[in-house]
Amino acid sequence: MTAIRVVDVEMQFGSFVALKSMSFDVAEGEFVTLLGPSGCGKTTLLKLISGFLQPTSGRIEINGEDVTGVPPEKRDTALCFQSYALFPHLSVRENLLFGLRQQKMASAQRDARLAQIVAQVDLEQHLDKLPNQLSGGQQQRVALGRALAMRPSVILFDEPLSNLDAKLRESVRYEIRKIQREYGLTAIYVTHDQYEALAMSDRVFIMNGGVVEQSGVPEEIYSRPKTSFVADFIGSANILDATVVAENGGTHWEVETALGSLTVGSGTPPPAKNVRICWRPERVTLGRGAQNTVSAEVATRSFQGNFTDILFASGNVSQRLQLNRADIGEGERIEFHIDPADITFLEALS
Repeated sequence: MTAIRVVDVEMQFGSFVALKSMSFDVAEGEFVTLLGPSGCGKTTLLKLISGFLQPTSGRIEINGEDVTGVPPEKRDTALCFQSYALFPHLSVRENLLFGLRQQKMASAQRDARLAQIVAQVDLEQHLDKLPNQLSGGQQQRVALGRALAMRPSVILFDEPLSNLDAKLRESVRYEIRKIQREYGLTAIYVTHDQYEALAMSDRVFIMNGGVVEQSGVPEEIYSRPKTSFVADFIGSANILDATVVAENGGTHWEVETALGSLTVGSGTPPPAKNVRICWRPERVTLGRGAQNTVSAEVATRSFQGNFTDILFASGNVSQRLQLNRADIGEGERIEFHIDPADITFLEALS
């Protein structure tokens, strides 16, 4: 069943077009992440779905109902804000109960719901505190608990972990995903953090300039980006201009690049004779191979714990490697090879 349907939605602020004719569906129980740089339109889209903004054109459906003109409080959604948006004069307990009281839920049911949520977000010791007596991580857990207490069919997250330290981010994002799965909630999650998007999502929508450049499961987005923007925004990518010079069996193409001749293995043909290609810096093997061997000089190295980040020069280009070796020094000459299946065609060169 489709939980959310966005149909030809456009959003303008004066002469600025924030969203351009956007359409997509989100299935019931799906966790979708809107990922992109600041200003790409992801928070605007979230506010349209929640009802805090009205689109310039198009419509939004939730559970089959057109809610385009319906105010936020009348939609079966809950929004977890980046800024927490807690009531400063209310205790943690009263913040968590606020929405349930608004719903006029029976006292016994309300207390049971509170106990369950408090255990899930680990707030038992803080129920009588005011928000200003909590750390940032604790405040974020209160905001999350308040949204989850409503048991909405759709829950919306606006960069909820951006104010937390790295270790707490990991813990809270695990809890968000666990609760979302446990209750079968449909979730739309806004972030600019690629690692959050890859770790949490059923599908990722990469947004840029008010449009979705690519959507798909995290593995597909990472391994088979369709544009230079997507390749560069998700993880690290080596991007090269290439000229297609030969086809081999409809699954392999020979291309000329600044690194020399390379073979690209692809289930789809290149979009043009002159294209961009990319490969991930960790998808290499040291030593010579049957195809795509590159000889390079290490320009700089940076030890990162589980890998060593290397910038290398070959011909007139500089590219990047991520190797699980710590014994390669600057100025050293190395050889490595790339599997043709790990090189991807991107967009045509203009």
